[in-house]
Amino acid sequence: MTDLTPLDKAHALMIADEENDQARLGFYERLAESELFLMLAEDLNAADDAVSPEIFELEGVKYVLVFDREERLASFAGQVTPYIAVSGRTIAGMLAGQGIGLGVNLDVAPSSILLADAAVDWLHQTLGNAPDEVEEKVAELSPPKGLPETLIKALDTKLATAMGLASCAYLVGVRFAGGRNSHMLGFVDALPQAEGALASAAAEALTFSGIEAGAMDVAFFLSSDPVAARMERVGLRFDLPQLQHSVTQMRPPPGSDPENPPKLK
Repeated sequence: MTDLTPLDKAHALMIADEENDQARLGFYERLAESELFLMLAEDLNAADDAVSPEIFELEGVKYVLVFDREERLASFAGQVTPYIAVSGRTIAGMLAGQGIGLGVNLDVAPSSILLADAAVDWLHQTLGNAPDEVEEKVAELSPPKGLPETLIKALDTKLATAMGLASCAYLVGVRFAGGRNSHMLGFVDALPQAEGALASAAAEALTFSGIEAGAMDVAFFLSSDPVAARMERVGLRFDLPQLQHSVTQMRPPPGSDPENPPKLK
C-alpha cells in the first residue's frame, strides 16, 4: 500500500493491537490534529457560519462523513460534492451532544472506520480538558525526571504547531512553597490571548500520552522574570516556531476557530 497518510498509519497501529490503549489514543490524537474534508449537503453560505453536512443513516444511527484527502472524498462521492475543510477537533465540537457519529474515509482508505456518537463526545470532552495553571510560588526547580518519552515527543509535536504564541517553553521538576512536588511546563513571553490555547495543548499532550491528569502544571512567565533564567539552567527547552511575516487581518473561514465551531443547520 502506497501513499499512506498519518491517519492511515495511526489507524493501522490501533487495529494491529486493539488492547493497546496508547495506540488507540494515538489514533484519536491524529484524528483531532488532521485537516478533514466534511461532505456537505449544500454549498456553504459565505454570509454565515452555518453548515449543512450530508447525513447518512446506518442501522438507525446518523453519521456525517469526513476524509483526510480531497481525492478520497471525490472517490467516495463519484461526483462534484460541496465540502468544507476543518480540523478533527473542530468537527468534534460541531457534533458533540448531537447524537451524530463520524464516518472516516469510508470505503476509500485503509483507515475506513465508523465512530459512534459516544466516541465523538468523548473526543470533544477530552480535547476540552485543561491542566491546572500554577498559582503557587515556586520554591525550587530541578531537571525533569521519570517522565515517559511519549510525553516528551507529544509536547514537542504539539508545541511545534503553536507558531508565534510564545518564545519557548521549559519542562522542569518543581517544588512549590507549600511543599508540593510536581512537573511544570513554563511558557516564556506567551501572548496573553494564547494562554488558554497553550494550556490546552499541554493537556492534550498529557492525555494522548496516557499520562494521568494532574501530572503536570502549566505556568506563564516573562523573559525578565528570574524564574525564566532558572528554568533555562535546569529545564528541557522547547522552542516554538516564530512568525516571519505580518499577518493580514481578514474574516476567518468557518471552522478555523476551534473555540467557535460552525453551527449545524
